[in-house]
Amino acid sequence: MATLRNLKIKTSTCKRIVKELHSYEKEVEREAAKTADMKANTADPYDIKQQENVLAESRMMIPDCHKRLEASLTDLKGFLVELEESDSKEAPEIQDARTVITEIEHIFQTSEA
Repeated sequence: MATLRNLKIKTSTCKRIVKELHSYEKEVEREAAKTADMKANTADPYDIKQQENVLAESRMMIPDCHKRLEASLTDLKGFLVELEESDSKEAPEIQDARTVITEIEHIFQTSEA
């Protein structure tokens, strides 16, 4: 069924963006630790500056991921509502989509707090 297939694609997109967001958050932690270590060991100022640029680029990706996640979540919610109105079957794809929506909303709640 094409609609369940599309739902599965939209759900997978949300999962992928969440995974990407967590990856960037870990990268920021790693790069921040590396930058602090370089400063503590009084590394070359040029190297420290380059490392700070890497850290800044990593930090810029987090808000971008949040925007893309919000957009894909809105898309998924809208599609799920359409699917539930047209077809009341309880498919595993529908339950998976609901679970992903709950997880993403929890991520947004913890990031706002």
